[in-house]
Amino acid sequence: MTRTHPAWRAVRLFVLMLILLPWMTAAPAAEPNYEGFRKCASCHKSQSQSWKKTGHAKALDLLAPGARSEARRRAKLDPAKDYSKDKDCLGCHVTGLGKEGGYDPEDPGIYLLGVSCESCHGPGGRYQGLHREAAERFDKNRLTTPRQALADAGQDFAFVERCNACHLNYRGSPWKGSKAPYNPFSPELDAKYRFEFDKAVRDAKAMHEHFRLEGAFTGPPLPPFHEELQAKARPIGKGDR
Repeated sequence: MTRTHPAWRAVRLFVLMLILLPWMTAAPAAEPNYEGFRKCASCHKSQSQSWKKTGHAKALDLLAPGARSEARRRAKLDPAKDYSKDKDCLGCHVTGLGKEGGYDPEDPGIYLLGVSCESCHGPGGRYQGLHREAAERFDKNRLTTPRQALADAGQDFAFVERCNACHLNYRGSPWKGSKAPYNPFSPELDAKYRFEFDKAVRDAKAMHEHFRLEGAFTGPPLPPFHEELQAKARPIGKGDR
């Protein structure tokens, strides 16, 4: 039987399928667990204290009965209703709703309340430990760690889409990812709901104040505003990291 014989080609195809089968049937890698802002705050104390003063930290309060009554009326929502267990609303007011380790309205974890660190930077189940290990290496021996290791472990350095998923997810939005359930508070309702990521990320009252990073991580990836914000950042006190 020659190598061009149809039976030989069938054998080669069968062998190729056996080789590729494990790759074709392998399950996608699971998303890391959400850990809550307590672990982030254990090292990033200054950032955490600044974040606690923002509207993102208090986002769940907006779902309480009577909160933003006039705005609710204009959005055709019930001003007196408690929306704090409404899953159509909760996703933009807590951290990791419906995800592994994320917020559960039946068993709410206090370190997942509000729009916290992992809402922007991604679930920290794999990268949070890397932060601590890298900081220890840097403090002891001034050894740096490639920032790519954090990205490989799930940290998001281009988190504009995470912000858009709430702030631009309304009917008629220019954002291509918009889908139900929609945010009822759109710019059509009030111009103050207009969202521009480039402005918001530079607003310490919206995000948190930025503090000078010590250099434990080097190289890409970096968000485009990193150098600008670091140039203006305040130094961190010795007891605050």
